[in-house]
Amino acid sequence: MIAVIREHASTIVVSALSSLFAVTLILFTGILTAAIDPAVIEAGGTFRVVLMMVALIFILIALYVGAIVTANTFSTIIAGRTRTIALLRLIGASAARVRARVAGEGLAMGLLGAVLGFGIAEALCAAAVTWGPDAGWLPAGRDYPLFDPLTLVAVAIVALTTWVAAWSGSRRVGRVSPIAATGAAVELPADRAGRRPARTVWAVILLIIGVALLAIGIVLGLMTPLALFIAFMGGLFSFTGIALGAHFVMPPLLRISGRALGNGPSGRLAAANAVRFPERSARSTIGLVIGVTLITMFAVALASYETMTLQAFASDPRLAADFTATLAVTTGVFTGLVGFSGVIAAVGLVNTLSLSVLQRARELGLLRALGFTGAQVRRMVLAESAQMTLTALVFGLVLGVFYGWTAAQTLLGFQTGLMAPAIPWPIIGGIVVCGIALALIAAAAPARRAIRVSPIAALAAQ
Repeated sequence: MIAVIREHASTIVVSALSSLFAVTLILFTGILTAAIDPAVIEAGGTFRVVLMMVALIFILIALYVGAIVTANTFSTIIAGRTRTIALLRLIGASAARVRARVAGEGLAMGLLGAVLGFGIAEALCAAAVTWGPDAGWLPAGRDYPLFDPLTLVAVAIVALTTWVAAWSGSRRVGRVSPIAATGAAVELPADRAGRRPARTVWAVILLIIGVALLAIGIVLGLMTPLALFIAFMGGLFSFTGIALGAHFVMPPLLRISGRALGNGPSGRLAAANAVRFPERSARSTIGLVIGVTLITMFAVALASYETMTLQAFASDPRLAADFTATLAVTTGVFTGLVGFSGVIAAVGLVNTLSLSVLQRARELGLLRALGFTGAQVRRMVLAESAQMTLTALVFGLVLGVFYGWTAAQTLLGFQTGLMAPAIPWPIIGGIVVCGIALALIAAAAPARRAIRVSPIAALAAQ
């Protein structure tokens, strides 16, 4: 049991973070509503509803990111269990039964993480309500709620989302042949990874629908701000298509970035490995792409929104100054909310990179048996990580800028017409630095552990 929990540590962490985020937002919505003057709430009428709608949007974003991260984690775990699954198939277990068992693990780990997140959120909210009035954060003498039935719904949704993601991530179980019991964990090479007609077709369909909705949203945004909802659906469909088709989207990009790794043996081998095994590379990069895209999208959207609105308020400097001050607070709140989803994506990136390196013990042992030194193997692993990180950063930044500009354009295009996106360069620079550091740290530790094993022991690993 301990070994299973250790293997699924990132799934538990992602579920706990998602549950913590959802439960905290729901409870703080009630606390904030109780803290506001009742007369203001009665005058507005829909204050709590608006807060819950905003919270729901960010909860759905966190669940979406968590689902993709969990699915990729289970895909990586299944790749490492190829021989075990093949042995089960060899003694008569059906693919459906093995897959159901894996999905059951996902449900159990998701429920464990969701309950942990619920407990932490309740403790944080209780602390805020207890010490908030004394510290001046909250008005005294109010009845602050510490429980909401919606929190139990959130916990259940997090657990079920993890179960669905585990089922999706374990789809390769059906492709494991019993004959694979004679070998170790394997990844599909590029020529076989592309033979996914159903998955590829769905990815292309979603991408086409998403791009079409984005284009329609931009055009309609010149007439009405309601076009934002069409653009939102377009972004959801198009990014889902990209995530689903990452096995054929990422290799061409990796091939381009691989040219920057140099001509040494470690660099050439790293570039070839990233392209040769697109499934493994896609799993390792898509988490970073998600995090970078989300943070960049909101940063660019808010910066573009500020630029467009200030242009509309150009005739009233006082109103423009008030708007700038209000937007600064809004930007800080939104950055924190989106940053939480970025943390979930970062957990997935670290875990996937670590598992990918540890599952390649035989491959790394073979390289050392053929003459590679430990330092060369470490450089190769770090070069692969650098290649995938560079690709994910650039791709995520491009997607984030486009999605962010589209959001601002569809919301305010009817006032300003078409405008270029505003790029918040300090935030972009911070994203790049954090992304590179995170990926290199994630790959360095398992690479160091892998080369400590002797080549003979590594070649004997199953």
